[in-house]
Amino acid sequence: MAGKKVTSYVCTVTPEQADALRELLDRRGWEFRQLQYARYKAVGDKVNVAVYNSGKLTVQGGGTEDFVSFILEPEILHTFTFGLEAEADPAGETVEPHGGIDESGKGDFFGPLCIAGVYADAETGPELRKLGCCDSKLIKSPKKILELAKGIREIARDQYAVVNLPPETYNRLYDKIGNLNRLLAWGHARVIENLLEKVPECPRMLSDKFADESLIKRALMTRGKQIRMEQRTKAESDVAVAAASILAREQFLRGMEKLSAEFGETFPKGAGPLVRETGARILEKHGPGAFARCAKLHFKTYSELTGGIPVNEEDRR
Repeated sequence: MAGKKVTSYVCTVTPEQADALRELLDRRGWEFRQLQYARYKAVGDKVNVAVYNSGKLTVQGGGTEDFVSFILEPEILHTFTFGLEAEADPAGETVEPHGGIDESGKGDFFGPLCIAGVYADAETGPELRKLGCCDSKLIKSPKKILELAKGIREIARDQYAVVNLPPETYNRLYDKIGNLNRLLAWGHARVIENLLEKVPECPRMLSDKFADESLIKRALMTRGKQIRMEQRTKAESDVAVAAASILAREQFLRGMEKLSAEFGETFPKGAGPLVRETGARILEKHGPGAFARCAKLHFKTYSELTGGIPVNEEDRR
């Protein structure tokens, strides 16, 4: 978070939320103590949490920001607004017109790569923030992602764009381009072009930093050549980028659902042990060619599973 570090936080919880929080903290080894007028007090690393009989919940200590952002909101409250208003708009000024871009699926062996862009201004920016837009990686519930994506489309109206690259398309493009950052730049550029068709007056685009921004500029076509392109780390704190990250995540989740229906498998995310276990079953049931339809072939995981067997062109269709 920007500015002064937050060391205290107060909100209201229901009895059910209070019980769920106690169970969660107990599993994680927090110490519980008695406190007058309170249901319980819990002590963790650099943070104390007190839940009172009235429903009031207080958080205090140097770990307040992490506790609220990564435990209380996503796991218990199912809201995602802590500190974002201050971070995005510390002076209370209106949101300046701009577009935000983000992607989902880049680090996942299975599933598509999805890139989205959303335009925000003084009217829609505060509405998107009020909706609860934040970095989609902080939102663990797929249901919540789908709900937020629906709200974003309603607020943004037609001022958003999505490029969805299912595995077959992704693998063909990667073979042609030969580099992940260049592929990402191509996808970002297509989203920018599509968004500018809808909002030609958009003055700038913001994205998370993944490579030299000149890669994106070179990939832009005529309409996008004049746009001011900006990249920065943790760009998801920006409301437009946050909204884009949620739309991209929604498309990724829908793509995974489609693959699950096709292959009769629940595809795990990432590229860890569960992914390799699922990949071994896919290989046994369907053969190496099936990976062209459900996975990103340039990942090391593919070589580990198959020994690097080349995929026939027919399998890519």
